[in-house]
Order: sequence, then structure tokens, then C-alpha cells
Amino acid sequence: MDKRYKKGILVAGGQGLGAGLNQLTFPLGVIVDQFDSVYVADGHNHRIMRWMKGAAKGSIVVGGNGQGKEPNQLDTPEDLSFDEEYNLYVNDAENCRVQKFAVDLN
Repeated sequence: MDKRYKKGILVAGGQGLGAGLNQLTFPLGVIVDQFDSVYVADGHNHRIMRWMKGAAKGSIVVGGNGQGKEPNQLDTPEDLSFDEEYNLYVNDAENCRVQKFAVDLN
């Protein structure tokens, strides 16, 4: 391996395709909060996952209730953003909407 190239550090997923808390299926958007927790739009699992710094498994913070149009469901989330109050905005692509969620950062 050429030493000019850095090795990546696994921060989320990496355990193959799937819906386990240590897996992702078609990850799309990624954002990091003030505590270095990594949030991932897990597109084909229709959920937003959070990996606390150094964690082997993530937790579901939004979605995880199957694919759908209800306020607690997502359909292929693609992108994420926080506002200054750390509300989480999710581009819920296949539902053609953006949803806002209050997220407990702890």
C-alpha cells in the first residue's frame, strides 16, 4: 500500500448489508453532531441511525417503523441537517417531504 494514502477508520456499519444495529443498507447522508456522534441516513432500511463515538452498534433515532408515509416512518431518507438548536431535518426522498425531529443528543 502506498503510504501517501490514508486508511479509513470505520465509524458506522461495516458488518455487511442488513438491518441490524451494526449494519446499513444503502447509506446516503451523513452528519456529525457536537459530541462527534455520527448520524447516517440508512436509505433502504428507512431509518436514521446514530453511532456514538467509539460505539460498535448504532441506535435508531428516526424511523425504524417500516417504509411508509406516517409521521414516524420514512421512505428512503437521503440527507440530514441540524439547525442551531440541534433539531434534525431529514430529506424523506420517496415521500417527497422534509421532516423535522427533536433529537436527544445524549
